[in-house]
Amino acid sequence: MTPLILITALAAGALLWLPGLRRHDSWRAMITPLASIIGSGFLVLGPILAHGYGTWAPLAMALLCLAAWGFGAAIRANIARIGDAPARASLPEQIASGLLAFAYVISVSYYLNLFGAFAVELSPWQGHTPARLVTTAVFAVILGLGYTRGFKMLERAEYITVTLKLAIIAGLLAGLALFFTGAARQDALILPDPAQQGLGALTLGFGLLVTVQGFETARYLGQSYNARTRIASMRQAQLLSAAIYMVYVALLVYALPVPDGDLSETAVIAMMQQVSPLLPLMLIAAALAAQFSAAVADTGGAGGLVAELSHHRITPRQGYLVLCLAGIALTWTADVFQIISLASRAFALYYAAQCAIAARHGQGPRRLLWGALMLLALAIAITGQPVEG
Repeated sequence: MTPLILITALAAGALLWLPGLRRHDSWRAMITPLASIIGSGFLVLGPILAHGYGTWAPLAMALLCLAAWGFGAAIRANIARIGDAPARASLPEQIASGLLAFAYVISVSYYLNLFGAFAVELSPWQGHTPARLVTTAVFAVILGLGYTRGFKMLERAEYITVTLKLAIIAGLLAGLALFFTGAARQDALILPDPAQQGLGALTLGFGLLVTVQGFETARYLGQSYNARTRIASMRQAQLLSAAIYMVYVALLVYALPVPDGDLSETAVIAMMQQVSPLLPLMLIAAALAAQFSAAVADTGGAGGLVAELSHHRITPRQGYLVLCLAGIALTWTADVFQIISLASRAFALYYAAQCAIAARHGQGPRRLLWGALMLLALAIAITGQPVEG
C-alpha cells in the first residue's frame, strides 16, 4: 500500500513539474481557480458528507458540484459579455463585486484557519490559540509576498503548493482505491446511516457551498489573462475538481467509518491512518499546501477585484493589505465551522448577484435558468447551516 501511494505521488508531481506544462498559459490560468476550489474541499468535505449523508454522500457531492457548475456558467456568460476591455461597471456588477470582496475576506480566513489547525495537529502545541498564532503568521507571509512582489510572486508560490497538493491527492486516491478494492473483496464495505434528513440535510448542503467555491477567481484575473483563457480555465478547473471530489467521496464513504464523537476539521487524519501510516503525514503536508495555495488564489483574485471596484485608485497590493488585516481579525473571533457557514452564505449572495446579471442580459431558456439559480443562491444564503463540531 505505502509504496503505491509514494510512487503515485512522485509520478504525479514529476508530471506537473514538466517545463512544457508549467509554461502553458491555459494551465497556469487554470491553477488559480483550481487552487481555490480544491483548497477547502478534499480536507473537510469527505468526513462531513460521510457523517451527514451516510450512503447518500456521493449524491450530495454530485449536487454540490452541479450547483457550482451552474453558478460558474453564469459567471462565464458575464465574462464573455464583458470581454477584455470592460466599460465602467454597472451598479449590479459593482454590488456583486462588493459582495465577493466581503466573501474573499471570509474564505481566506477559512483556508488559513484550516492551515493553522492542521499545522498543530501533530505538534505538542494543541488547541485554538496555537492554531490561530500559526494562521496569523501565514497571513503575514502572504501579505509580505503580495505587497512587496505583486501577483506574479503570489502565482509562483501558488504553483509550487498546488503541484505538491495535487501530487499528494493522487497518492491518496491510489491508496484509497486499493483499500476500497480490498474491503470489497472481503465484503467489508460499509453503508453508513445519515445523521441528517429532510430539511436538516438540505440546509447542511447549503452550508457547504464554500467547499466547491473558488472558480470565480478567474473572473478577476483580467490583467494577466484574456477573457477566452479565463473562461476555459474556469471550466477546466471545475471539471477536474469535480472528478477528484466524486472519486474521493465515493471511495471514502463506503470503505472508512467516520470517527466517533464530535466531528473536527482534522477528522480525515484519523480516518486515513487505517489506510496507510504514511497518509496522515502526507495529508498534513497536503493540508498545508492546499490551504496556502487556496488562500493565495483568493488573495490574488481579491487584489484584482479591489482594483476593478476602485477604478484602480486602490492598487491590488493595497487590496492584499486590507484583506489580510480583516482576515486576522476574523481568525481571532470565530471558529472554523462558523467561518465555513459564513463563507458559504457570502459566496451564495455573490452568485445570486452574478446570476441576476446573467439573467438580465440573457434570452430564452438560459434567462430562466439564471433566474432559477439566483433563487437557489438566495435560499443558500438565507438557510445554510454550519456543521456541528
